[in-house]
Amino acid sequence: MKNTILIVDDAAFMRAMLKDMLLALNYVVIGEGRNGLEAVQLYKRLKPDLVTLDITMPEMDGIAALKEIKQLDPQAKIIMCSAMGQQKLVVDSIQAGAKDFLVKPFNKDRIADTLEKLF
Repeated sequence: MKNTILIVDDAAFMRAMLKDMLLALNYVVIGEGRNGLEAVQLYKRLKPDLVTLDITMPEMDGIAALKEIKQLDPQAKIIMCSAMGQQKLVVDSIQAGAKDFLVKPFNKDRIADTLEKLF
């Protein structure tokens, strides 16, 4: 079975761009969320193999969602996504348990390399 991925980003165009890249790499996008609260709810319901989480989102940011998901499932594989210039947030997320991070705008080769390492 192909690996399943949950995409969480408050920007619909970013979700669409990442989804297109993941589908082209033969991954299954099992769900999409718009904020950290949705990320936690969808993780519980869908149990994806991996989650991509934007750091800056309304209602609950990515780092808070990361921490909640890691409490639910310490083995959860989560990759954080951030724009350039958010290095401190990236470090915070890695310390909180993220496996890696992707810098926006997304690069298909970088995504492929990151996912190969995790699967």
